[in-house]
Amino acid sequence: MKKILGPMRRAIQDFNLIEDGDKIGVGVSGGKDSMVLLYALKLYQRFSPEKFQLEAFTVDLGFKGFNTKAIEKYCKSIGVPFNIKETNIKDIVFDIRKEKNPCSLCANMRRGAIHNALKEKGFNKLALGHHSDDAIDTLFLSLLYEGRLNTLQPLTYLDRKKIYVIRPLLYTSEQDIKNAIEKNNIPIVNNPCPVDKKTKREDMNKLVQNIYNEVPGAKNRILTAMKNKEGLKLWF
Repeated sequence: MKKILGPMRRAIQDFNLIEDGDKIGVGVSGGKDSMVLLYALKLYQRFSPEKFQLEAFTVDLGFKGFNTKAIEKYCKSIGVPFNIKETNIKDIVFDIRKEKNPCSLCANMRRGAIHNALKEKGFNKLALGHHSDDAIDTLFLSLLYEGRLNTLQPLTYLDRKKIYVIRPLLYTSEQDIKNAIEKNNIPIVNNPCPVDKKTKREDMNKLVQNIYNEVPGAKNRILTAMKNKEGLKLWF
């Protein structure tokens, strides 16, 4: 886990993501990113100079076959309390609204559900498992589809909910996360959503991978531009 903990610790320090007394809820979908983040934060909690509370929060969208028991079992194995928020988001998005492009509405409803779950327990921060590849994909999505330069932020304050959203893995690569899954036997729960892996984000990921293949070193230079005052400086 060194390749996860090292970059995560730098991100926490660079952006002041964790402070003494924080009550941090990790948004756990069962996918590789959130499961690695949960384990990494549990390990970090042991030597962190800041003392903080850590719990896992999972939103059940209502899809059949979503194995929340596997997530709960893993949380118990590493000593992290598990919380589940039952919803009917699947019914609303797919059956009632019959959305042709369901991802946006689903994401908004899912965020609302997890924010409410955290507030109900008095948590002040939500940790999400977005990594550096997600940040670059988001930058290109924003540029090509919205005509603006924008990406995932390491720290965001949600004024209406009085919750901070933190992304401790933004310095971490997706490949290192995949390696951590294999080396640490971290379980993965399959996403039963029918449009999983069929989104614009997946298409953008393929486009960006083509850029990396054509231009050696492109990824590192993009990341440098995102945090360098002489470049884009999209991170603070």
